[in-house]
Amino acid sequence: MKINTKEKVLFGAGCFWSVEASLSKIPGVNKTICGYSGGHTKNPTYNDICTGKTGHAEVVQVEYDPSQITYNALLTSFWKCHNPTTLNQQGPDIGSQYRSAIFYYTQQQQIIANSSKIELQSRKYPDEPIVTEILPATKFYRAEEYHQKYFEKHDLINTYNPNSQ
Repeated sequence: MKINTKEKVLFGAGCFWSVEASLSKIPGVNKTICGYSGGHTKNPTYNDICTGKTGHAEVVQVEYDPSQITYNALLTSFWKCHNPTTLNQQGPDIGSQYRSAIFYYTQQQQIIANSSKIELQSRKYPDEPIVTEILPATKFYRAEEYHQKYFEKHDLINTYNPNSQ
């Protein structure tokens, strides 16, 4: 009898469309959902988020099977899909809603995320501080349906290359 295990994490790394496209392709990732987290406004909409006044970040909730992919492997993909040294900006997207953030659900996730950040800092960014926040997960609000699987819906999924950033 196979036990169906799943864990979750929230990643913010700029516009959630590209983050979702990158992470959804990984074997062991069961589900990705675009949404908002880390703020103070209840039930925010995309228009609310764009004001920068809600405190929320655009995030992707990743549900994964830890027997098929490790949390460390997910973190490696997260670090690769954006520049963690730019504060509140990824490419042309500017504002606190585009900040780099890891929202963890367990103490083990927190410890691993912090270790991963320290290791990446020394190995890849010794002269630029990584500004990624590592915080406890807060309420997750699912984004509007037109944001879900955006690259797939617009036939862009095979053209996206997270290493081009």
